[in-house]
Amino acid sequence: MKEESISLLQLKSVITLDYVYIFCAIYLLIFGILTIVDRKNPKRIGTAVFWIVYAITFYGCDHLAKLTGLAAGEIAGWLVILMAVIVATKQLGKGEYKEAAPAAKLAAATRLGNLLFIPVLGVGVLTFFIAWPRITDLGALIGFGVAALLSLLLVFLITRGSPLQSFHEGRRLLDAIGWAAILSQLLAALGTLFDKAGIGGTVSYIVAQIVPTHIGFAVAAAYCIGMAFFTVIMGNAFAAFAVMTTGIGIPLAIQLHHANPLIVAPIAMLAGYCGTLMTPMAANFNIVPAALLEMDNKYGVIKAQIPMALIMLCVNILLMYFLGF
Repeated sequence: MKEESISLLQLKSVITLDYVYIFCAIYLLIFGILTIVDRKNPKRIGTAVFWIVYAITFYGCDHLAKLTGLAAGEIAGWLVILMAVIVATKQLGKGEYKEAAPAAKLAAATRLGNLLFIPVLGVGVLTFFIAWPRITDLGALIGFGVAALLSLLLVFLITRGSPLQSFHEGRRLLDAIGWAAILSQLLAALGTLFDKAGIGGTVSYIVAQIVPTHIGFAVAAAYCIGMAFFTVIMGNAFAAFAVMTTGIGIPLAIQLHHANPLIVAPIAMLAGYCGTLMTPMAANFNIVPAALLEMDNKYGVIKAQIPMALIMLCVNILLMYFLGF
């Protein structure tokens, strides 16, 4: 009998993005269950419902759609509203996470040393190689999910910790971050909604009324500053890119001034990242580190980044004009 083997370059037909969503949903579901039985959390019911509902948004809306007859997108929307109600009524709390004593943590950190960085760095390195087209056809998103799972296994091998404790630690981090953990997904969706609503055309009209569009430098400055400003509002440079490129990049920079899209588009994204450094809306970059480091000022990261962000924004404007126009 001839054995059939699956080439690494054909994994996409076997490992799909659905598996990554299932993995996320299972983790969040376990977080919710552990929270329900955590009597040290004064708001355990609200917190548990929040994470369980979040789990359903990853994998479950399609199944609920079949049961209810509603569209999966509509169900996801109602679930997001339910999560917003939980946050608005302040039903998120913190509990007990079975943490080791500080002395035990220090002893373990001293014993393991730099080995602790291997799983962290492994996520990025493994994602790169898994997503590399010459190795597999999985792509970056699936590659990231696979890399996260493999890095988790590395954690167990290096620390000899229990899988249950990994769930407690994950729950502790998510409870520390709170509702901001889902902000990046919501803001990315908001960018798509803005684009569908024609906000790009409105932006183009407003800019044309304010900025002397016949001057290339003015258009470059408006494009970069607009990217940074919208990123500050949305917390997501990718969401801002859809709006600003539709409103300024294509009609004014590329079509009017014949700017090189291969140059101005990446620089516009860099300008957007300058906005990322200056906004609490980019929670995973600015608020999450402050929470994890237990900083007294939750905006301390942003305050430290603003001067460099403004300098880099000016540099991006100059680069876009002199290289792209």
